[in-house]
Amino acid sequence: MLNKVDTYKTIFKTYEGFYKEKGSKFFSYAIPCKNENEAKQYLEKLRKENPNACHVCFAWRLGANALKYKERFSDDGEPSNSAGKPIFGQIVNFDVTNILVVVVRYYGGTNLGVGGLINAYKTAAKDTLKKADIKTLIVCDFYKIEFDQSVTSKAYEMIRKFKLDIINTSYNYIEFKVNQSQSDNTVKEFERLPWFKITYLKTE
Repeated sequence: MLNKVDTYKTIFKTYEGFYKEKGSKFFSYAIPCKNENEAKQYLEKLRKENPNACHVCFAWRLGANALKYKERFSDDGEPSNSAGKPIFGQIVNFDVTNILVVVVRYYGGTNLGVGGLINAYKTAAKDTLKKADIKTLIVCDFYKIEFDQSVTSKAYEMIRKFKLDIINTSYNYIEFKVNQSQSDNTVKEFERLPWFKITYLKTE
């Protein structure tokens, strides 16, 4: 059984949604992103593609580890917490990460009030996320073990023992990945043996 920290949900392509209220149109987009630079580039692209929009509001959540998510949302000039926060609320409700959700508003001539705006941005964000094909992925830590050629067989014995997935190999090292919840124990087992030098590479 996988520990909760071992999995996360995300999307792999862009999805679009829509909501209309009293003439105002809310176009929504759910976009896969792995870092802030990607998210900012998508935001800039949408702003350029919608020069007549009155607001481009958004929220993002980035990272595979729920304990270390990077999160941000923006009202882009709408009343405080009437746009970005309801968009972010849908990211939370759908339990997704590595995602940017943007809602582009075209003003329809009638003020909606704070309550109306909250409902509009929430509904637009929900519409695009409902259409999204959300996948569950396994969170893995990646490591590299280095060793002398004379203990190569011992290295592969450890790999088999802990059922580790090999990513790359050479004559004096092996790169592998391990489910995050099993990571600490695996590292300790390698560290207690004098033949190996283990180095953390990344988490995905």
